[in-house]
Amino acid sequence: MSTSPISSQTTAGDQVQRVKLLTSTDDNYGGVIVELDQLMDSTTFVSILRASILHWKQLGKKGVWIKLPIHLVSLAEALVKEGFWYHHAEPKYLMLVYWIPESPNTIPANATHRVGIGSFVMNEKHE
Repeated sequence: MSTSPISSQTTAGDQVQRVKLLTSTDDNYGGVIVELDQLMDSTTFVSILRASILHWKQLGKKGVWIKLPIHLVSLAEALVKEGFWYHHAEPKYLMLVYWIPESPNTIPANATHRVGIGSFVMNEKHE
């Protein structure tokens, strides 16, 4: 696993072509997770993103999760324009998701509540 958010992919054919792809890790449900950390302009980013989505589609991947740290928030608009939507936000990042296949989306909704349970037991001696 590479720590760089961008890797190169060699394609087969008569000519060898170098295409930059976003580095991803497989999730447990047939999708990929991308953790961005490298600053880039949105035009370059969209080009790499489109090539990456095509690559993942060819691999049969389903969901794409992009963890966008707060210092790269300028890329959020480009992601939304490419069809991503907000899944959840934390103080230091946004998580955006995208569904690749034309089948029904099975990306789980974000948890919106936290449930806590407590109890207090006393005996006859107030212990």
